[in-house]
Amino acid sequence: MGKRKDLSEFDKGQIVIARPSDVTTCHIQVNDVCSLVHYALNVTLQDFWLQKKSTLNFIPDRSRPGLTTTAIGAVDLQSAGGNWATVGRRSRGGRRVRRQREKRKGKSVGLRIGTLNVGTMTGKGRELADMMERRKVDILCVQETRWKGSKARSIGAGFKLFYYGVDSKRNGVGVVLKEEFVRNVLEVKRVSDRVMSLKLEIEGVMVNVVSGYAPQVGCELEEKERFWSELDEVMESIPTGERVVIGADFNGHVGEGNTGDEEVMGKFGVKERNLEGQMVVDFAKRMDMGVVNTYFQKREEHRVTYKSGAEVIRETERKVLGVSSGRRKEDKETWWWNEEVQDSIQRKRLAKKKWDMDRTEENRQEYKELQRRVKREVSKAKQKAYEELYTRLDTREGEKDLYRLARQRDRDGKDVQQVRVIKDRDGRVLTSEESVQRRWKEYFEELMNEENEREKRVEGVNSVEQKVDKIRKDEVRKALKRMKSGKAVGPDDIPVEVWKCLGEAAVEFLASLFNRVLESERMPEEWRRSVLVPIFKNKGDVQSCSNYRGIKLMSHTMKLWERVVEARLRKIVEICEQQYGFMPRKSTTDAIFALRILMEKYRDGQRELHCVFVDLEKAYDRVPREELWYCMRKSGVAEKYVRVVQDMYERSRTVVRCAVGQTEEFNVEVGLHQGSALSPFLFAIVMDQLSEEVRQESPWTMMFADDIVICSESREQVEENLERWRFALERREMKVSRSKTEYMCVNEKEGSGTVRLQGEEVKKIQEFKYLGSTVQSNGECGKEVKKRVQAGWNGWRKVSGVLCDQKISARIKGKVYRTVVRLAMLYGLETVSLRKRQESELEVAELKMLRILHLRWIQQVLVMCQGAIICAYQEQVAALQAANKQLRQPPPIHPTHPPPAAPAPRIELPHMVDNFDGSADRCLGFLRQCNNFFPISPSEELSFYVISTPSNPSSWAFPGYNTTIPKPLGKRKT
Repeated sequence: MGKRKDLSEFDKGQIVIARPSDVTTCHIQVNDVCSLVHYALNVTLQDFWLQKKSTLNFIPDRSRPGLTTTAIGAVDLQSAGGNWATVGRRSRGGRRVRRQREKRKGKSVGLRIGTLNVGTMTGKGRELADMMERRKVDILCVQETRWKGSKARSIGAGFKLFYYGVDSKRNGVGVVLKEEFVRNVLEVKRVSDRVMSLKLEIEGVMVNVVSGYAPQVGCELEEKERFWSELDEVMESIPTGERVVIGADFNGHVGEGNTGDEEVMGKFGVKERNLEGQMVVDFAKRMDMGVVNTYFQKREEHRVTYKSGAEVIRETERKVLGVSSGRRKEDKETWWWNEEVQDSIQRKRLAKKKWDMDRTEENRQEYKELQRRVKREVSKAKQKAYEELYTRLDTREGEKDLYRLARQRDRDGKDVQQVRVIKDRDGRVLTSEESVQRRWKEYFEELMNEENEREKRVEGVNSVEQKVDKIRKDEVRKALKRMKSGKAVGPDDIPVEVWKCLGEAAVEFLASLFNRVLESERMPEEWRRSVLVPIFKNKGDVQSCSNYRGIKLMSHTMKLWERVVEARLRKIVEICEQQYGFMPRKSTTDAIFALRILMEKYRDGQRELHCVFVDLEKAYDRVPREELWYCMRKSGVAEKYVRVVQDMYERSRTVVRCAVGQTEEFNVEVGLHQGSALSPFLFAIVMDQLSEEVRQESPWTMMFADDIVICSESREQVEENLERWRFALERREMKVSRSKTEYMCVNEKEGSGTVRLQGEEVKKIQEFKYLGSTVQSNGECGKEVKKRVQAGWNGWRKVSGVLCDQKISARIKGKVYRTVVRLAMLYGLETVSLRKRQESELEVAELKMLRILHLRWIQQVLVMCQGAIICAYQEQVAALQAANKQLRQPPPIHPTHPPPAAPAPRIELPHMVDNFDGSADRCLGFLRQCNNFFPISPSEELSFYVISTPSNPSSWAFPGYNTTIPKPLGKRKT
């Protein structure tokens, strides 16, 4: 991927490494731009003379006049004694400045040495020679010559090439010498088609020039290790005291900055360091050498000559299409504007100017007529635009716009929509954009890189080495199907809708891409970047960073890759039954139901049940990654998958997107990715392994991710189990929160006491909000019903702008109502047995909401609600009973009614309305209204039933969809 290299662009990019005793100032550069699955390096010319003495001014002295940030370094080779002189020059047409510490003695010889990836030597010999002559290069290391054989040949203009290669299509290295130095060659070592070296004697000094070509990103690890072993052998064969310079294409990014590596590199690298770049730095440390290019600062265009196709496309896209500010779009009041309105207003303006210039009655009447015409055009345009809007909203494609419209109207009604100021760690309010961005970065960088104290593991675990199958197309299809559309994209700006639209072509490409990632165990660098969006937790100070949860926006393509890996890991790892979080066929409702059943059994037996609700501090952000690798291996995960997951977390970095812009990028070294598709299951693996021993000693324990409930029959036993859990978790860096862990006793007797954790008393409570459902120690559910009603009203207020719009059809309103309001009211209620009074609270709340819409009752029941709320509640109860047959069935709401008929979801309706006097004529008239409002095709059959309600024993009711009442009155065709 990329164009043919232009040798005129020679001074832009590879790596030169030299010993500190061999150069005064050094410069090296690497191309750090990557495409989706491919990396490419640029080319840079390096100049430096070799010195005789070991003393080295390693870091450029910026105070010396004449020294520039070009790729120039200087040392003199002297025939006898003396010291060295540092030389700097301006890049174009500048003066040269020479400074001497002592009077120089003897003759000095200057060498200009460079390195270049030529792509191929075929047809480039003369061009390369002309370039070296023009740039006054004496020795040039070349890579990727793609010439087969081991020879030395002249390439013209007084230059000779020593090369070695085994394949005419790939690899190959060489060294080009000026003719005057050819006679100085003492030895040529051709190690492989990736490594060769020349030894020269110049003015009595032995100079070793090594040319290398490292395997690209994506090559097998074995091939990379073989290259570094060959290079190590060459270095070890060079006697101590001889000069060494390595010019190579290392296919690595050493990165910007040099914190911790000051002895081997400068701070002027490019972008971020990758694994191959780390290998270069490690090699330099091992051999006491320096990465010379990084000691000089150069302009971007002088450092990078290759950019990946993905980045070029994104830059072009931003230039042509522009970039949105990221702020929420406001609904314009003139969205209905059209050309007819524009023309009418223009004519009105001209008429106004004409009347202002000549105040005649004729001009006045003309202006007034145009005013009336404009009003008619505006009214007509508005009516047409609203008709189109509501027609679109009444379709399946427009339903998404409907919910967006509802959210928009809800935001418009809020006093504060975005917080642009934040408090620092001392509580002072920050107002400037720069200070707010610094604070967000400071908070999340500390949060995501802070580790708790933990006990280091001394025991090891055997890795599972087994063959891993290639990624199949059907796996990619399933992963694509699980991905939701309309989600925010990551830094690569590629939404999952792109892959879905491409169909089978995308499946084939993604399968090939994922197989390359699996084989190389290296994913594209672009996937390592993310955008962190702070989400307010809806509690606490809105200006405090600690009350925000960070959600990462990651590459959708990476999420697809994660889903493929997750599906395979789920087939390998078996998670314990106590874990309800993110497990197939389990939900929060199952965990709530299990806890309520356990509490109810102990209340029925008049025995105490002691429960401790354990909270872990920043559980996702504090997971030690070494523990994650250990737990994966212990769970039997193949080592190949472990290395793949390790690579997902290698060199990950993020930025914070806040109301005032984006912060600077920072690294993330600790914890799991928030917002990742794979993180929930990885967390379940960690919790499963860390709690393996303590679960056996406390079987009545339920987990939903990091929400843990420990139950026991005695206070002493639950306290002992709590201490076991604390020890098992905190020794592995998972800290138990003392302030948020709480204790509750069911069916408590006098003097039962409290629970302590490491001598500190755990807060005792009478009710706890477990997974969004309020659990009370006395077994009542009155508070939970009130909170559900309140949640329903909160949902109602969010969508009231849509529900109260009379131009939106009852069918659309019904769907919004059932998905936003009713679901909030019924969440978790299927796990409790409602009393008559509590049923009435739900019915009253729903009827109040529906009356606000000014709909006829039949519209409310049939279209808006598809049956009363108690009917929907009973359906949820039946579904829960079917899913949890092994658990005790909750008591029926009305003991006088028989339970629902199996297998089936035809549920009894206790009562719906009390507004009929019981006469058959009135009832039949009501049924006819039902049929007229919601007609049924002749081939369908509808059953009507009669029931007695408590307030009117002879009243009639229509049951709604999929609901029946005992004692059928009859059936008829419509």
